[in-house]
Amino acid sequence: MSIVKINALTVPADQREVLEKRFASRAGVVESSDGFEWFELLRPLEGTDRYLVYTRWRDEAAFQAWMEGPMKSAHQGGKAAREGGPDGGRRPGPAAADSTVWTFEVIQQTGPRPKEG
Repeated sequence: MSIVKINALTVPADQREVLEKRFASRAGVVESSDGFEWFELLRPLEGTDRYLVYTRWRDEAAFQAWMEGPMKSAHQGGKAAREGGPDGGRRPGPAAADSTVWTFEVIQQTGPRPKEG
């Protein structure tokens, strides 16, 4: 069965729009990865300041391949890039103040029943 990775991001109120725009601008990046099955960005409505980034993968190996390839390339540069490279360009810092990744194995699943006619 598939695995699910949930990245719980603590996002200050003044960074919510920034985070959502960054995810929107990356639309399509993960979808072409081998073993990718599903993505959802979940915005909190009440009781928490944590966004949840839900991804579903064929297996752990597919997730790790994405982490070491496309995801790593998308986030390459880190602090040095944010502080300015040789051309003086600056990359914005992270919108999230904290991040925790949870891993789950899918052991049961269901979808809507077809309507009887």
